[in-house]
Amino acid sequence: MAILYLVRHAQASFGAADYDQLSPLGQRQSLQLGRYFARRGVKFDTTASGTLQRHAQTLSGISEGLGMPLIATPCPGLNEYDGAAVIAAIHSTPLSDTSATDPYRHHFRLLRQGLLQWMMGKTQPVGLPPWPEFRQGVVDVLDDIQASGAQSVLLVSSGGPIACAISHVLATPPESTLELNMRLRNTAVTELAFTHKHLALQTYNTLPHLDSIEFDSWITHA
Repeated sequence: MAILYLVRHAQASFGAADYDQLSPLGQRQSLQLGRYFARRGVKFDTTASGTLQRHAQTLSGISEGLGMPLIATPCPGLNEYDGAAVIAAIHSTPLSDTSATDPYRHHFRLLRQGLLQWMMGKTQPVGLPPWPEFRQGVVDVLDDIQASGAQSVLLVSSGGPIACAISHVLATPPESTLELNMRLRNTAVTELAFTHKHLALQTYNTLPHLDSIEFDSWITHA
């Protein structure tokens, strides 16, 4: 079987004016992943990514660590949902106005609630498609890869689309898809084995490039 490597982007800039930029740690994470692929002799005959800055910057770091250029096909279907819109659909007060003692936890608690409501068709965030359409955008990318004849494929994306891909393979309900999404770590690698007719989950949310005590502080989620 061929292998599809789904990589979640490196750490972005949570809390900054522009989240869609890798942090300095995120840059190091992506470089380290590329070095890992180089040590293992992994080569990709097809590369694709979402069109967000954090996707492009993660891919650039992987390419640098790998020691070879990676030219990715841009796939909007691999772009993340707008988390602010998801939250606004259930919480009208701007998060900047909240008196929560831990804004980080407050943000992700509301994001969990908002995502589940969207997945179940109970809300419709402004500017986003219905959840089935968002999910289908990911499935369409998977279908194209299966039909391509490629043997080793790298996709750089975000937590939402990667969770959709796994959900497609395992036929998980919304609650489980949500948990898959929220557990994904920065630069985590999820592998799908595939033929033109079949997809199978091989690994989920692994960090082989950070599997050393010296990298414990490099493991992040946001």
